[in-house]
Amino acid sequence: MKSVSSLPLLVFVVILGVGLGIAFVVRSIVPGWPSILISVLAFLLALIASSSLQVAAQWDKAVVLRMGRFQALQGPGLFFIVPIVDTIAYWIDTRVITMTFKAEKTLTKDTVPVDVDAVLFWKVLDPKKAALDVADYQTAIGWACQTALRDVIGKTMLANMLEGRDVISAQLQQIIDARTEPWGITVISVEVKDVLIPPGLENAMSMQAQAERERQARVILGDSERQVAEKFGEASKTYANNPVAFHLRAMNMLYEGLKQNSTIVIVPSSAVETMQLGGLAGITALTMGIGQQNATVAAASGTTGVELEPAEGASS
Repeated sequence: MKSVSSLPLLVFVVILGVGLGIAFVVRSIVPGWPSILISVLAFLLALIASSSLQVAAQWDKAVVLRMGRFQALQGPGLFFIVPIVDTIAYWIDTRVITMTFKAEKTLTKDTVPVDVDAVLFWKVLDPKKAALDVADYQTAIGWACQTALRDVIGKTMLANMLEGRDVISAQLQQIIDARTEPWGITVISVEVKDVLIPPGLENAMSMQAQAERERQARVILGDSERQVAEKFGEASKTYANNPVAFHLRAMNMLYEGLKQNSTIVIVPSSAVETMQLGGLAGITALTMGIGQQNATVAAASGTTGVELEPAEGASS
């Protein structure tokens, strides 16, 4: 795309102005056709000068053809051409250009229709090839990207496409660059923006992921139960060899249960005998001691005390 420059217009106005000024002076001296001839010549000279003067921006390259044949690449900056004989066929932008492309309802290797959006970053390295070897290099790049994307999708499983976008991008870059290299164009990178799948399949995949997470949670819970059982087994061996430790542990568990506010603890008579607390009288004494402690807390907080009930068939 040609950059707009006001320099040719300025040259045209200056030359025409000078010619008309000379024509006015000549008319005042020699009335008649000389002033008209000078005006016409000034107009033609201004037109030729402004047409031959061209300015290309820093990022532009002008492809100049002389009588239909390639003459030269001009730019950036100021350059001249021969009017009528020389023509500028293309103004080629040599900066990095971005282009979006997509493939709609394309079947993957496992026959799933997907919509894929991607972005291409490319640059013209050889403006001569881009102008002479392909009719419209931008349109050609667009079609090359779409066909390459459909080709890659058709050879890829849906799971690999969703998980390995970097791999898909690398494959696209390699294919597109191989196709555009003869045109003097290089592909800098290709990025896959989005992969859209049918809503029904999306819901099914969501349910599958949820089921997989639930399975993992149950496996972890089962493993935790196994580890706890192993630790309990080790603890039982320790208590079997050390009755005193078992007795202290039982008393500690009973105490922890009784010291909680508003707690009713039902203690079987067999457990009372095992802990050797002296029957129900020992339990009652323990409860009264804890009750006095909780009464002080209840007076300040307004909570209820602790009640202990022996289980059915408990010792009396």
